[in-house]
Amino acid sequence: CFISPFKKDRQLVRELFSDDEFKEIYISTPIEVCETRDPKGLYKKARSGELKNFTGIDSKYEPPDNPDIVIDTSKLSIDEGISEICFKLGLVKK
Repeated sequence: CFISPFKKDRQLVRELFSDDEFKEIYISTPIEVCETRDPKGLYKKARSGELKNFTGIDSKYEPPDNPDIVIDTSKLSIDEGISEICFKLGLVKK
């Protein structure tokens, strides 16, 4: 598992693996939803300037151009998202 807000970093990791070994999964969540789910208050700290270089606030996020799987967590529960990933990876049948 590798998390990165930058396309060039994701591409570097992709190049380390063959196509069947690497799958880019985009967990798509609007920033407004992320902020409502922030138990540690990191978004609030970032918005107030206490926390610098926070992705989506004062540090850029570059969405993937062509991810293998997209999961919109504003529409799916955690369990539904996991099930969708497992199905799309061929690990389970619906």
